[in-house]
Amino acid sequence: MSERVSPALRKQVVARARQCCEYCGLPDDVALVSHQPDHIIATKHGGQTQLDNLAYACYACNHSKGSDIASVDHISGAVTRLYHPRADRWQDHFRWDGARIDPLTPIGRATEILLRFNEPQRITIRANLLQQHRYPFAGWMTAP
Repeated sequence: MSERVSPALRKQVVARARQCCEYCGLPDDVALVSHQPDHIIATKHGGQTQLDNLAYACYACNHSKGSDIASVDHISGAVTRLYHPRADRWQDHFRWDGARIDPLTPIGRATEILLRFNEPQRITIRANLLQQHRYPFAGWMTAP
């Protein structure tokens, strides 16, 4: 079980993420379920409950990721680490294709598949937000 994130630490995580999921960029003010601090490296794998190991994650990304730190790249078949919001630049591993998030690297492919970025309902939500000029917000993402 993960250590509880204190209210003060949670506030820092939210502010750093500019209130958007650090994996898919979904703004938290449009989500039906509140975003949550995610242990990038789960505590069961030795990750600590501290700012540099926490990412702000929407329910869909956090639920899909769980405690995973790697997945299989479906092209090479190799076990590949997941995107790490503190160590990686989003635009090095992903690009926009309209409302789709397309992976560019093995890390991007493993993350995109595991976190289910391009499920139809998630694409529809992003497309609607794009039309309203409400997506993406986070400065670490390159706009479509």
